[in-house]
Amino acid sequence: MAIRKEHEIHTRRRGRNVGVGLMLAGFVVLVMVLTFVKITSTDFTNAPGTPSLPAATKGTN
Repeated sequence: MAIRKEHEIHTRRRGRNVGVGLMLAGFVVLVMVLTFVKITSTDFTNAPGTPSLPAATKGTN
């Protein structure tokens, strides 16, 4: 059996698939980084002029 040369369309399709895969991997990494930063953020404060939420009180019913 002779080894056949790969057709041009398969080469272009492979390149496109690699590009889409890299973009998808980059998006996943971006979402993971944003999630990590949001979860680990400990310096959250209200914006100036925004009232803070009232504390829950027990037995008000």
